[in-house]
Formats: sequence, structure tokens, C-alpha cells
Amino acid sequence: MNIFLHELKAYRKSTFIWTVSLMAIVVFFLSLFPAIAKDYAEFTKVLEGYPEGVRKALGIEIESFGNIVGFYSYVFVYISLCGAIQAMILGTSIVSKEVREKTADFLLTKPVTRTKVITSKIFAGAVSLAITNIFYLVATILMAQHVKTADYSNKLIILLSISLFIVQLIFFGIGILVSVVFSKIKAVLSISLAVVFAFFVVGMVVATDESNAKRYLSPFKYFEPKYIIAHSKFETSFLILSIGIIFVSIIASFVIYKKKDVHAV
Repeated sequence: MNIFLHELKAYRKSTFIWTVSLMAIVVFFLSLFPAIAKDYAEFTKVLEGYPEGVRKALGIEIESFGNIVGFYSYVFVYISLCGAIQAMILGTSIVSKEVREKTADFLLTKPVTRTKVITSKIFAGAVSLAITNIFYLVATILMAQHVKTADYSNKLIILLSISLFIVQLIFFGIGILVSVVFSKIKAVLSISLAVVFAFFVVGMVVATDESNAKRYLSPFKYFEPKYIIAHSKFETSFLILSIGIIFVSIIASFVIYKKKDVHAV
């Protein structure tokens, strides 16, 4: 029994739906850019009417809003929200679906170790997210080229898009840990939405504060578009933190899953 291929096959429908959805979202948002760039002066006046705190919470940078990279960095905030939901649902389903579908004890009676079971599941989930991000990145680059009104740095578009994958891996890791600790989860969608939106709201609140320390409270603020655009790289401390969260979540999940009792049906 190849658990990896079985899991990958099980995720194919949701992977396809999320991939198409994220591609459609970025195509739709970027298709609005030419109209905004054309009337940028008028649009700027409207944005200046918003309080500074509101602009920061929404991720709006007036100075860069008129170019394709700046505009993409704004809409990317909401794309990353959707991507985080996909990853959280996927991670939370990793173990809980076996309990929910009453197949956990059957799976563990097979001649495979628990380590191999969860490794295969995690690898399949990560590959599903990678597939989504590859197609998303291609759609983003092609659309940006199509709607651009001036030359821009493809590297910045790629860096911003790659940060989506890292944020997804963070929520994927958190979701796995949640599914292992609370294996009898019946409402995966509700829990996933609650966790993701909680971090997203925290991120919006943190954005109104000048303190960098509070950014550690929300994964959505680990990869600030403003910093990426200005320096053409990720902030080292937040990148290290992101990798740390991913590895700690997965390692903790391994340890707990290997020792956890699995009740027979």
C-alpha cells in the first residue's frame, strides 16, 4: 500500500479547486490594475481620505499603489489569506480524517510504522501545496506581464509569491499539530477558518503599530511586502522563525502521533 500516492490522490480534487481558485483570484485582481493605473491620481485622493491606521491595516501603500508590484503587494494580502485557509484545512485533515472516517485502527494494522504513515501524509500534503503554488506563480507572472503599464522587477513578483508558499507551510504545520493533538475533530472547516482568521485579524491590528516585535504574533506579517520591495529579499529573522515554526510543528506532531492511543472502531 503506497500511502503517499493514496493521499495525493485523495487530495487531488481539493488541490485542483484551490489551485484554480487562487489563479482566478490573482487574474481577477490584476485585471483591475490598468484601470487603476490610468486614474491613479484620482484614486490616490480617495486613498488619502482613509485614516493612516486603516491604510496600514489593509496593507495599502499609496506611494507604490500605481505600479504593478505595489498593487500586487496589496491584493496579495487577501490571496495569502485564501492560501492559508487551504493549508490549514489540509493540515487539520491529515490525521483527523482517519478518526472521522473510522479507518485509523485499520490503517495502523498494516505492516507500516506510524512514522511512515504520518511522513507519507505530510509529504503528500506538501506536494499538493507545491503544485498549487507552481501554477499560481505561473498565472501571476503571465498576468503581470499582460497588464503592466511600465517595466518592473519579476524578482519582486516571484519573492512575494514564494512567501505565500512559506505562509502556507506554517499553517499546514499548525494544522497537522492540531489534528494530532485533537484527533477527534469533526468540523475541520470551522476550526481552520477560526484559526486563520484569528491570526489574520491579529495581523491587521499589529500593522497599525510601529513595533516590529508585535509582528511575531501573526504569520501574515512575517513577510512584509514593503520590506521585500525595498530590499529584494526576506527579513532574515522572520524567515528563520517561519522555518522554525514549520519544523517544530512537524516534529512535535511526529512525537505525539507515535505515542498517541488510537481507539478501535
